[in-house]
Order: sequence, then C-alpha cells, then structure tokens
Amino acid sequence: MSCPICGKDTRPEVRPFCSKRCADVDLGRWLTGHYAVPSEDPDDIEAALEAAEAAQPPEDKLH
Repeated sequence: MSCPICGKDTRPEVRPFCSKRCADVDLGRWLTGHYAVPSEDPDDIEAALEAAEAAQPPEDKLH
C-alpha cells in the first residue's frame, strides 16, 4: 500500500501514511475544508425545514 499523500510505502505505526508529516498534511486538508463530502442540501437548511413544515397540512404536524 502506498501513502495517499506522497505515494511512498506506508509504515505500520502511521498507516495508511508513510510518516507523521503526511498524516498531519491529510488532517490539515480535512480541517481547512480541502476535502469535503458533496451535498445537495440547500445552503440554508433551517429555512428549508421551516418552509417544509409550514407547507404541511395542520393534521400532519406532530404535537
């Protein structure tokens, strides 16, 4: 298996990376938003939820 950051062989103590440096680079990419899971949710999810609740007939709403 090769390191997903630099392509070198991995080391068991920092697997799937080759070094702590590559592990830290990967963590930094997650923390800065470089990696992101795509979403089809609207930008303002709270407003969308409120609009969906308002569109429901009164008998369908939970108490």
